[in-house]
Amino acid sequence: MSITITIIIIIITAIISISAFSNVQLFDKLKLFPAVMNSSKESYRIASYALIHADFLHLAVNMYVLYNFGSGTEEIFSIAFGTKGVFFFILLYIGGIITSVIPSYEKHKGNFGYTAVGASGAVSAIVFSFILFNPLAIFNFLFIPFDIPAYVFGVFYLGISYYLAQQNKGNIGHDAHFFGALFGIMFTILLDKNIAVRFVEILKDHWS
Repeated sequence: MSITITIIIIIITAIISISAFSNVQLFDKLKLFPAVMNSSKESYRIASYALIHADFLHLAVNMYVLYNFGSGTEEIFSIAFGTKGVFFFILLYIGGIITSVIPSYEKHKGNFGYTAVGASGAVSAIVFSFILFNPLAIFNFLFIPFDIPAYVFGVFYLGISYYLAQQNKGNIGHDAHFFGALFGIMFTILLDKNIAVRFVEILKDHWS
């Protein structure tokens, strides 16, 4: 197995996340904390929160999805954009980290009871960039007994993430999932608008 940017991200995230499980001081230093960021010079938290996770399951799910979609997206970027592909892939991931939590930051910057961790926003950006390139790819889930085309999953994912974000219940950052996905779509199209044209043409042929 070759060492890719995706693998490097997974290794770094896993090491820091696992270290933070038993190091409360490290965990507290890296987590997204809008109220503290708004009143001090700790703006680094807008990115560092993605390096830590709530528990092993949270880490495992995010890194499993990143491994499955990141490797493919990274390869696609290398083919589509040549030597700039790796740079664009890194921008996609980091951009997903930052932009996915800006709405949460604005919403909670006066709330000292709100914090967030996890790379879900960045992973969503990767997944939706992949969907733009491969709208007819098949997604399989253990709890769903049939195959789901990537574009159908994308529509459902955006819809449910938006709905759950409006409910504002629980500790899961559904708004980060939603805005991370939107960033992945917009960033990929900005790189080459023909990707959006090709996406539409593939679906038109599929439906005809």
